[in-house]
Amino acid sequence: MMRWCLILFLTVSTLWLPAAERQLEFKLDDVQQLPKPYRAALTGTGGPTAWKVILDEVPPILPPITPNARPATKRPVLAQLSKELADERFPLCILDDEVFGDFTFTTRFKIVSGVLEQMAGVAFRIRDETNYYVLRASAMGNNLRFYKFVDGVRSQPVGPELPIKKGDWHELSVQCVGNTIRCKLDGKQVIPTINDNSFTEGKLGFWTKSDSISYFTDASLLYTPREPFAKNLVREALRRYPRVRGLKVYARTASKPELHVVAAANEKDLGQIAGAAEKDVVSNDHIYFGKEKDVVIVTLPLRDRNGEAVAAITVSMQAFYGQTEQNAIARALPILKLMESRIRSASDLVE
Repeated sequence: MMRWCLILFLTVSTLWLPAAERQLEFKLDDVQQLPKPYRAALTGTGGPTAWKVILDEVPPILPPITPNARPATKRPVLAQLSKELADERFPLCILDDEVFGDFTFTTRFKIVSGVLEQMAGVAFRIRDETNYYVLRASAMGNNLRFYKFVDGVRSQPVGPELPIKKGDWHELSVQCVGNTIRCKLDGKQVIPTINDNSFTEGKLGFWTKSDSISYFTDASLLYTPREPFAKNLVREALRRYPRVRGLKVYARTASKPELHVVAAANEKDLGQIAGAAEKDVVSNDHIYFGKEKDVVIVTLPLRDRNGEAVAAITVSMQAFYGQTEQNAIARALPILKLMESRIRSASDLVE
């Protein structure tokens, strides 16, 4: 029983926080290039994709208030412009800076042209270029389909036949909550609710097929932020050891490779760059002891399952009469052991 509890705990590496919103706008400065933090990718065969921002006439989302209002204005839109005639070719444009679990992703799209195919869609819970879900509309086939790629193999499609007019702007929306997926076209749920456990989280992106020329704009994202597992570990340690005065976890992340605070008892310490002591503890895999007035501070290397020091924790405790370095370290060690029992690698702390 103990073994299975540990496996379950290791699998659930994040906690979920109140919803956040993100507008994925394309800017005039992005015209004629692929904007950051997007990355062009390809599922299947064929040559390079051609994603970039261009200007196009886009009607307002809300109907005009007066009859004299302009029906459309030129705005930056994301376009896939490659015309390669390859059947099993799926260009992707991946939002590459964050992984999402539960979210609602909405975008407007316009299918412009295509000889072999005329499609536009969104890819979501992208693990890599061969593993993800997709919701796409076809103007040539007049249908909306949901399916998934698992190791590059497409599942059977699900979705209705319905008119998708080429040259018009439409709206796609995907909502994921746990294993429940809801898909909408122009505000209507035209595909029954889907339950699938293949992918629990991943990146988001835009998707086309073969030689489809398609545009995207007005993308928005409502999501539940993922919390680094290190924060969960700090909360648990403070609950178990309430007499601890302070606790910090120092680690490195992809976006911030310098050793810094990724979790702490005091939220104001988050992002703080490690000092010489913390860096030395990780680099040389030894323990640091310090004292400030009535507080003792112990900094210890946090090791992964291979025994390599990948992070550091700093434990601050109330000093007592007769306090020595040895018994201060003994007081901090249970917190270290608690954290080491929960992680396999450095990435477990920050993902």
